[in-house]
Amino acid sequence: MPERTAPSFGEMLARLVSRPTILMEVCGTHTVSIFRNGIRSLLPKELTLLSGPGCPVCVTDQSEIDAALSLASLSGVTVTTFGDLLRVPGRDGSLLDARGRGADVRIVTSAFQALETALREPERQVVFLAPGFETTAPSTAAVVLEAAEKKAANFSVLSLHKLVPPVLHVLAADPEPAVDGLLLPGHVSVILGEAPYSFLPERYGIACVIAGFEAEDILFGLTELLRQIHTNRPTVRSLYGKAVRPGGNARARELMERVFLPVDAPWRGLGVIPSSGLTLREEFRPWDAAQRFPLPTIPAQVETECRCGDILTGKLTPPECPLFGNPCTPASPVGPCMVSSEGSCAAHYRYALRGTP
Repeated sequence: MPERTAPSFGEMLARLVSRPTILMEVCGTHTVSIFRNGIRSLLPKELTLLSGPGCPVCVTDQSEIDAALSLASLSGVTVTTFGDLLRVPGRDGSLLDARGRGADVRIVTSAFQALETALREPERQVVFLAPGFETTAPSTAAVVLEAAEKKAANFSVLSLHKLVPPVLHVLAADPEPAVDGLLLPGHVSVILGEAPYSFLPERYGIACVIAGFEAEDILFGLTELLRQIHTNRPTVRSLYGKAVRPGGNARARELMERVFLPVDAPWRGLGVIPSSGLTLREEFRPWDAAQRFPLPTIPAQVETECRCGDILTGKLTPPECPLFGNPCTPASPVGPCMVSSEGSCAAHYRYALRGTP
């Protein structure tokens, strides 16, 4: 009698797919792991896996980059931010271009390093550009509180923070593509927990899973999504118990709520999404760069053939953008999806197109 072998993950997934099914991973870290581990090659042909708007650098709007460029052009101002943001294109180039023209633009590894720079150089106005989702917003809130405590009058923050649940509302309500299940962002879920996603299965019938970032974690997450879809019982389930508590991180959320208020915010390629950004509360306005400095109003968007917005919402895959690979590459990016290491275009170029280990 021939020996029976355990089914592969591909076979397990295929058994759960009875119709064409669309899943989307929201987190940029998931996107990179999926490409790096060749997970798409294991999927049955009836299953489509798309990348969503989970790359904070990618969704930073052109108008926000233009505001940062305006700050960098001011005499006596030092602009600090994380490395990936330097190469994101605005109307008149990038922050890296501005630094090449003599602007004082510096890379920091944390918001606290930016505050340290301000305390060390009191003769300069130091602005921290603060991108990111709920994952990084608590640290920005903490540094604003410390700046207020130390009366650091030469330090301010330009909040570019975005909130994940509002953009998921937009994705869920959009009939194109009709997403059946979402692999939810693990790092954001550490802060939020499970409850903020409950509207997805309850209102839209979308299956939801929070998973870790190793290949096995992702495959188990995809299997659970397909199980929910197959049984027509969508819910929010966490498979990332070692990091995600059901109620999330209450202390981190308290910090955010102490310092920030939700506001309408622009997302690159998606437009303005209600209550999807964060601005400093009135009592912290002295440390709000948008209040301290004259910033430009939102200009007309530069028209290019870059389709980053469609890629962020799953309407297109990276190779379907007319600029992908020529001229847009990680070495000379035209759009932010090719800039960030977590961008789906950069991940596709590096792992799927180029096959770089």
